[in-house]
Amino acid sequence: MATLKLKDFRKSFGKVEVIKGVDLEIGHGEFVVFVGPSGCGKSTLLRMISGLEDITSGTLEIDGRVMNDLPPKDREVAMVFQTYAIFPHMTVRENMAFGLTIARASKQEKQQKVAEAARILQMEHLLDRHPSQLSGGQRQRVAIGRAIVRNPKVFLFDEPLSNLDAALRMDMRMEIGKLHEQLDATMVYVTHDQVEAMTLADKIVVLKDGRVMQVGTPMDLYHDPGNLFVAGFLGAPSMNFLQVDVQTVEGDDAKVGNAALKPINVAHKDRLNGSGKAILGVRPQHVEAAAPGEGMLLGTVEFAERLGSETVVDMVLKDDSKFIAAFNEDKVFEPGQTVDLVFDPAQAHLFAPSDEVETVH
Repeated sequence: MATLKLKDFRKSFGKVEVIKGVDLEIGHGEFVVFVGPSGCGKSTLLRMISGLEDITSGTLEIDGRVMNDLPPKDREVAMVFQTYAIFPHMTVRENMAFGLTIARASKQEKQQKVAEAARILQMEHLLDRHPSQLSGGQRQRVAIGRAIVRNPKVFLFDEPLSNLDAALRMDMRMEIGKLHEQLDATMVYVTHDQVEAMTLADKIVVLKDGRVMQVGTPMDLYHDPGNLFVAGFLGAPSMNFLQVDVQTVEGDDAKVGNAALKPINVAHKDRLNGSGKAILGVRPQHVEAAAPGEGMLLGTVEFAERLGSETVVDMVLKDDSKFIAAFNEDKVFEPGQTVDLVFDPAQAHLFAPSDEVETVH
């Protein structure tokens, strides 16, 4: 296990700055997930930690030791890549032992460490096979095994499951979670898949355009997003956003239009200035159908997906705003049908328009 600190971490390619002053602390044994859209800098950040990318400025510390100028092999980290990066001409055993071979470890040490990694990953029966004889999930296990035998202080995962089909991704996600518990290791994991982030992470770091938008536990970020980007990025389907007029905000209560919402989650009361324009956020899962004439909103159905355990309905409101509801049961909706909608204000959020660009640590 190890602690990891990034202090004012920056990376530029020529005149283009892609990592813009990241400060982050990762504790012993934490599983931290970097998540964000493509191009946000999450993989670049991981490669800077590993030493595969130079650090333009700032400081990287592992267990209090500055690592900026050390080569990758001396940083006591191990990286698992999206593309497996295993050698097709070598057996599983040889692939897993490759790092130890380069380090001139003894034959006995290699045998012991490979055997232990194979036991942890339940792949003892595969050790003498070649990669061409393995499934995608098995090849990814080989890559993880090669990292385990190095006994690193920090494991780094760069979108390791993105090449697998949906069923295999679920299986491997569970395996990586179990692996973290078994090894009690510090792990940093990059993904664009919010399901992976929500299910694996002790702590999520949400990135956008090379900056940290918010850091917190999965449930903290889901229930208390600090800005519009985080609110819209985490959760599927995405949170609905509605332009509203706020008359008053007192304590945890707000008067929106002609409706009093008591209580409501107000991200930054000071930026609402007590009145004016605001953005109301409502998660699709927190919406219910009401009796005709008794709804807070009226939607017209455009498309409905019946998924068995829930029904996801795309709608248009009176002001032409798009709105999605996810009903927790199998219901039939027809295009053009009008539906009265209600939601619990305590589960809704109120944002100032400026919250779209604010960074929350």
